[in-house]
Amino acid sequence: MLFNSYEFIFFFLPITFGIYFWLNKKRLTSASKAWMVFASLFFYSWWNVIYLPLILGSILFNFTIGSSITHINTTHLSKKRLSSKTILMFGIIANVLLLGYFKYMDFFITNANMITGSHADLMHIVLPLGISFFTFTQIAYLVDAYRNEVKEMDYLNYTLFVTFFPHLLAGPILHHKEMMPQFDDVRNKVLHTKNITAGMYLFAIGLFKKVVIADTFAVWASCGYGDTASLSLMSAWATSLAYTFQLYFDFSGYTDMALAVALLFNIKLPINFNSPYKALNIQDFWRRWHMTLSRFLRDYIYIPLGGNRHGEFRTYSNLFTVFLVGGLWHGASWMFVIWGALHGIAIVAHRLWQQMGFKMNALLAWFITFNFINITWIFFRAKEWDDAVNVLSGMFGLNGIEKFSDLLEFGTLSTIDLFIMMIVFVIGISSFFTKNSNQMVSSLHLTNRSMLLGVFLMCIGILQLNKISTFLYFNF
Repeated sequence: MLFNSYEFIFFFLPITFGIYFWLNKKRLTSASKAWMVFASLFFYSWWNVIYLPLILGSILFNFTIGSSITHINTTHLSKKRLSSKTILMFGIIANVLLLGYFKYMDFFITNANMITGSHADLMHIVLPLGISFFTFTQIAYLVDAYRNEVKEMDYLNYTLFVTFFPHLLAGPILHHKEMMPQFDDVRNKVLHTKNITAGMYLFAIGLFKKVVIADTFAVWASCGYGDTASLSLMSAWATSLAYTFQLYFDFSGYTDMALAVALLFNIKLPINFNSPYKALNIQDFWRRWHMTLSRFLRDYIYIPLGGNRHGEFRTYSNLFTVFLVGGLWHGASWMFVIWGALHGIAIVAHRLWQQMGFKMNALLAWFITFNFINITWIFFRAKEWDDAVNVLSGMFGLNGIEKFSDLLEFGTLSTIDLFIMMIVFVIGISSFFTKNSNQMVSSLHLTNRSMLLGVFLMCIGILQLNKISTFLYFNF
């Protein structure tokens, strides 16, 4: 079920919201949690009920492993680190194998066929929605249990933590310790007008980002990447920039709606975006983009590998490895590996730059950073190496320079499409100079102007719900 759908906005959300707070009003706390779990599983099953046993099995397995680790750590003083560590490694390997089977099996078979010359058939496994996110969430839980950071063990609470529908399909990636206290806080069991107002306002912004801005850019990006061989200078830049903005507004729009829906239930999810295209260097970008994934990669891969504790060479290799993993996490393709490798090289270069004490003008630093991000997104989007080369060749003028009037004939876009895109492009550019959605909501004051803006954004978004739309990060 998509956030930007009639069934979610007008049926699922109001019913879930109403029954949840009615149960809490009757002081049926456990029943309200159970209802939220049921609603979340219904939300997940709406896409394909066949994968419901998969997520339920994953939850039961990881809860059992986490409980075993916690039990060993709290009851056996001798050799507890070895025993709990063994169970932890078993749990992590099992999760990685599950993710690997569904997400990377065909990738493995394809490359094995290419290397060995064999002709094994592909399995064509349909990727379950959200498997990368709920798998990473549960791996983090197991590591936290090993570190004695999990304070209580309750199966209903754990299931709610994993399945809570606002974050289930595309994040943010959560920590057990930052969520369960909120679900147990009695002050969160009653309606809060401030949270409802802020949530609805943030949802309107996220919906507008997704269905108006992202989906408009998607039209041009799809046209360009659908025929990369025909791209010349202007159309190639338009294609790359269209996808750069589509991806940001698509994922940040989803995250805004996820945070907004959670806020309606008095739950605060961690912020996942903080104006990443305002970054002045690659490190700053990754502190602003998909922040919970960056946190996961730092805490559960970079630091366990040794972080920066074993000399410069080891630090650089750890950083590069982390970004390779981050690239491969996004999908089973060498293009994602290349994208991750480019960012790994960039983060190493940035660290060297800092150590040599060099400085750069802020505007120039932003220009270089943004264009690096824009160029590397090409490898993220392109299906094949040749497609990426074609787009880059066009951007550097190697395929010729077309007239502006030729853009009117680009792909299947009409003059009206182009006019709308120009308006949306201006809106996208304005994001460099305005507050982001989280800043807008944190400083929200109910005035006629703010209420009118929220209603306007919501109405425009709802009017666009009839378009075919999907979230890009559902593919990851």
